[in-house]
Amino acid sequence: MPRIPVLSFVTLSLVIMHSRGVVLGAQYGDWTDSDLQPTIQKLMKGYNRYLRPNFNGGPVEIGMSLDIASIDAISEINMDYTATIFLRQRWRDSRLVFVGNESVSVDGRLVSLLWIPDTFIPDSKRSFLHDVTVENRLIRIFSNGTVLYALRITATIACNMDLTKYPMDRQVCTLQLESWGYNLQDVVFYWTRGNDSVRGLDTLRLAQYSVESYYTTVTQAVYETGLYPKLVLHFALRRNVLFFILETYVPSTLLVVLSWVSFWISQSSVPARTCIGVTTVLTMTTLMMGARTSLPNANCFIKAIDVYLGICFTFIFGALLEYAIAHFCTMQHQTIGDLQRELQKDLEESSGNGAIPLVSSAHPRRPMELDPAQPEDVGQSAGGRGGAVLRVQGKGRGLGSVKEASRKATAAFSVQNPHNIDRHARTVFPLAFLMVNILYWLYYLFL
Repeated sequence: MPRIPVLSFVTLSLVIMHSRGVVLGAQYGDWTDSDLQPTIQKLMKGYNRYLRPNFNGGPVEIGMSLDIASIDAISEINMDYTATIFLRQRWRDSRLVFVGNESVSVDGRLVSLLWIPDTFIPDSKRSFLHDVTVENRLIRIFSNGTVLYALRITATIACNMDLTKYPMDRQVCTLQLESWGYNLQDVVFYWTRGNDSVRGLDTLRLAQYSVESYYTTVTQAVYETGLYPKLVLHFALRRNVLFFILETYVPSTLLVVLSWVSFWISQSSVPARTCIGVTTVLTMTTLMMGARTSLPNANCFIKAIDVYLGICFTFIFGALLEYAIAHFCTMQHQTIGDLQRELQKDLEESSGNGAIPLVSSAHPRRPMELDPAQPEDVGQSAGGRGGAVLRVQGKGRGLGSVKEASRKATAAFSVQNPHNIDRHARTVFPLAFLMVNILYWLYYLFL
């Protein structure tokens, strides 16, 4: 007989004998009779881990409890949180009943010999079972057949967040547990002690949040393949706003107050007031960009912090715009004043011959003289060219008419006292900012 077929036959025989527990006694997966305690040996005889308890009867009732060891990170960008939990599951398997009142704690690696629930976290993005120094599993079998199965898991779980009130927001996240393959006819989930089944949230300390409340619910997951058991832990997280007040709200408020300093600086100090205005605008822009770095960009949320920064930016830009308007009115007032003084001087010089200089609307700097003896049609032709002509019937009446027209033009196109703009701004800007702040905080804190 050739050598290769003989070796193949021997190898195949060893595999069959090993699978039937003939080699080195009975074999249970990676375990043999010599590796197991006598009690476990008796329990494993005839045990089929591929069939659930009460296979021909009612569903298996599986009790759940959680210990939240830590919530490591809460990300607004990815809208998820990372938590380390101790998951404990209890069920009764009549095939594991043994004589006595004691429980048997076995090695976690013996889980391969038992039937266990196929529990999973549906909203999990990433998860892993801790394995230092060994896989963090616990199996405890009680004399009445109750099995306690505990795991230590770290999972990154999705949490839909509403950031419209950020950073005064309140987020409600969930931790869901479902059965992957067994429907409600096979297994039933329940919390072992209701809300007390979850521990650790009361003493949890987070960087930006505090746990406000939590509660548990029992429901069912509806899929195309049927109805499946589902347990949900709801917990509410309240963000600590003090950090954002010190980091964003106080600096932006101080920038607004700094922009008001220009109202007390003389309007003739153009470099000083312009420097304050431009500097505060640029600093506010930088602060707005920094406040958005830790938040998702591609979303439709108009956040509370964006609203406040927008308000501050509007007031700062308004202070800069106020100086531009005040400076323009001052320059216009000076121009009209110079024109009036020049007109007054020309009237005084022409008082000897009765000729009165008139100001044309087309050329305000170039006076036009009109002689009292000049014909009337000259005046009409001058008016036709767009000039304003006054016929003088005496020196006193002509001077009064020119002064009255000059006062009307000044009142229509200029501010009587441009310095009043700064005086009014010193009151209007702080009061308006105070009222907007009251409305802002009332809305986002209490509504």
